[in-house]
Amino acid sequence: MLAVLDRWWGGFGGDDGSRQRALLLPRLFFQHFTTTSFLGEQQDGTIGAFLIGFLSQSDTDTAYIHFVGVAPELRGQGVAAALYSAFFDTARAHGRRYVHCVTSPGNSGSRAFHAALGFTEKPSENGSGEVHKDYDGPGLDRIVFVRELTDD
Repeated sequence: MLAVLDRWWGGFGGDDGSRQRALLLPRLFFQHFTTTSFLGEQQDGTIGAFLIGFLSQSDTDTAYIHFVGVAPELRGQGVAAALYSAFFDTARAHGRRYVHCVTSPGNSGSRAFHAALGFTEKPSENGSGEVHKDYDGPGLDRIVFVRELTDD
């Protein structure tokens, strides 16, 4: 999986960006969240897309999407939306009412994609807007999304 990340993200962030992406996908996700994560293969058998998600252990109403990637040549074809739909179905089957996820404030494509899927941007705790300052550590601001699951 890690082998495709730099290519799919176009080397974004250089070596530091590569390390950050690798840290987001430790082996434990592939060992312990297999029933709530999805992998799509291309016709040649290579990885075409993935979604890593899990059911919250702390909030039994919530499921969480941790990381999603789609090969550049498959973008815009509904692959990511299909992965999200499969995750929504899994979350519903486990009695979850909400799905949460995050993105970086400057990722306008991610923000538009999530809005199109019915996610809303959760306001920050201090009421300063949608950006959650230092959400993932110093200087790691995030946009927090939430989507209520319906029977759609």
